[in-house]
Amino acid sequence: MPKRFNITGVCIPELHYMVNIEKRIDRIVRDYITNGSYFTINRARQFGKTTTLYLLEKRLKEQYTVIRLSFEAADELFRSMEIFARGLIRNIRRELKLQGAAPALIDAWSQPVSSEFPFHDLSDRITDLCTCNAKKIILMIDEVDKSSDNQIFLSFLGLLRNKYLEQQQQRDATFHSVILAGVYDVKNLKLKLHPGEESKYNSPWNVAADFTMDLSFRPDDIAGMLAAYENDCHTGMDIPAFAQWLYDYTDGYPYMVSRLCMLIDEQVAGSDDFPLQKDAWTKEGFLKAVRIFLQDSNTLFDDVVKTLEQYPLLKDRMKDILFRGTRYSFENSSPIINMGVMFGFLKNMDGSVAIANRIFETKLYNLFLSEDELASASLPESWDGKNQFIVHGMLQMKLVMEKFFEYFVEICGNADEKFIENEGRRIFLMYLRPIINGAGNYYIEAQTRDRTRTDVIVDYRGQHFIVELKLWRGDAYHKRGEQQLLSYLDYYNEDTGYLLSFNFNKKKQTGMHEILLDGKKILEVVV
Repeated sequence: MPKRFNITGVCIPELHYMVNIEKRIDRIVRDYITNGSYFTINRARQFGKTTTLYLLEKRLKEQYTVIRLSFEAADELFRSMEIFARGLIRNIRRELKLQGAAPALIDAWSQPVSSEFPFHDLSDRITDLCTCNAKKIILMIDEVDKSSDNQIFLSFLGLLRNKYLEQQQQRDATFHSVILAGVYDVKNLKLKLHPGEESKYNSPWNVAADFTMDLSFRPDDIAGMLAAYENDCHTGMDIPAFAQWLYDYTDGYPYMVSRLCMLIDEQVAGSDDFPLQKDAWTKEGFLKAVRIFLQDSNTLFDDVVKTLEQYPLLKDRMKDILFRGTRYSFENSSPIINMGVMFGFLKNMDGSVAIANRIFETKLYNLFLSEDELASASLPESWDGKNQFIVHGMLQMKLVMEKFFEYFVEICGNADEKFIENEGRRIFLMYLRPIINGAGNYYIEAQTRDRTRTDVIVDYRGQHFIVELKLWRGDAYHKRGEQQLLSYLDYYNEDTGYLLSFNFNKKKQTGMHEILLDGKKILEVVV
């Protein structure tokens, strides 16, 4: 069976093109398993947690008895303590059979549980199992956060914690190591509880070691996966460049990397514009995959929408960052920032809070702009007249800027400085989005985004357009902005850039002006 890229369930090296994480598995064994640590792998959704557990289990099976469970679709376990104890015994019995445990040991483990003291009985059963089994036992539980706000689950964590402490004092025998995996950190359960519910600030999982390993993919990790694909398919792709593009857009988010590769392989290749595989594995094919991905309905983006509806304060702060250029200092002990990092939406960039990657950023822009459009009584004229901006398949960016000037003067001519500071970039992006939608991408250069300026990078059918948006802050600041724009034009090998200045100087000269600077042309629109 030929290999393919995979985005559902477990990635299996024999079946799927995937990043080689053997060194990370070795490090987990060395730093956590060997010394008997209890820990939680809490990462954002579809971040490779289940695949990590699968490969870790394979690595450990020779030396340990590994019991790997999942609380996915296990709601019935949490109806009572007795049902939980009975269900856990049943599930572990199945794992013991798969591991080839002694029949007598399995029979002893499987005896009926006490209805009066089910957790005491479960505790004794764990002691006997770990004492009599020939190998040390490791317990892995995936999707633990499905019920991490359930009191029965907290009681189970308390049981594991007490046995861990007792074993350290040589007063009990229990699992050598326990690994929990999920989105929420069960050491900080208050984040799982919704408004109106009683806050729980203490978790019985405070014996757990901090799991600090980075599970995201670096460019060299991605290059290794692409090399395996190239060895089979011979597309002639530029592997280092392609790996860097994937990293630049995803920041190494595992699902995003695999999804983009899958789209190129299965949807872009063979399409009218990219009939052959070698045509698809190019920069243009990559950008086509990005457009498909952003328009896709998938479980990751569905979770984004659902999470933002559940946590409106997080949504508001992300809008501040995107549209107003607000800079929040990164403080992980802040519940809102911690939550955004936990879900994979936010990251620490040079001490400030930033959106985690370009894919999330563009998706969030599109989501928030779409909400604004639906709430608006009227849409920008670019919705009705978008065809005028595309000539022979090429985007006429100069015309976009000219028409935006007319639109802005009409709707915002009397707006004050505070309004423009808060709403300027949102208005421009709302105007731009329908023009390039379906054939182009845009993203915001995170390094330059703040309250006073931002750089919008537009990709349209292989064309690159760099548009700097800025508030007027004097001549010196203006010249620094021009130099920054020139550096981007050099980077993208472009001769023309665009500057949109929101200027409140009473002596300003509005309209479009052409500036020649160091052999480059800058078209400046002043409003």
